[in-house]
Amino acid sequence: MPHSSDSSDSSFSRSPPPGKQDSSDDVRKVQRREKNRIAAQKSRQRQTQKADTLHLESEDLEKQNAALRKEIKQLTEEMKYFTSVLSSHEPLCSVLTTSVPSPPEVVYSTHAFHQAHVSSPRFQP
Repeated sequence: MPHSSDSSDSSFSRSPPPGKQDSSDDVRKVQRREKNRIAAQKSRQRQTQKADTLHLESEDLEKQNAALRKEIKQLTEEMKYFTSVLSSHEPLCSVLTTSVPSPPEVVYSTHAFHQAHVSSPRFQP
């Protein structure tokens, strides 16, 4: 059904007198500016909070990285120590020089090294 130009049609709003329209537009502008100001402030707060969170996470990861690097260094030193102990032990070890062949897939059995022969400063009681 086509729209009629009749004054009782609800799709058209009545405009206030010219003086009132200006003041209501001003009120709406002020309200909209205030709402926008609050939204911008909240957005800046969220952005700052996110940056703070990322900064704390970065610091934590840096600390973890430093701790892991320190552990790698300690484990590398321990590996060097055990390698030198094994190297000095191999020529003297009767278990390794016996004529009993070991299985082809295993170079050194895990039980071939006697704990009594190996001492580590890390594992001292």
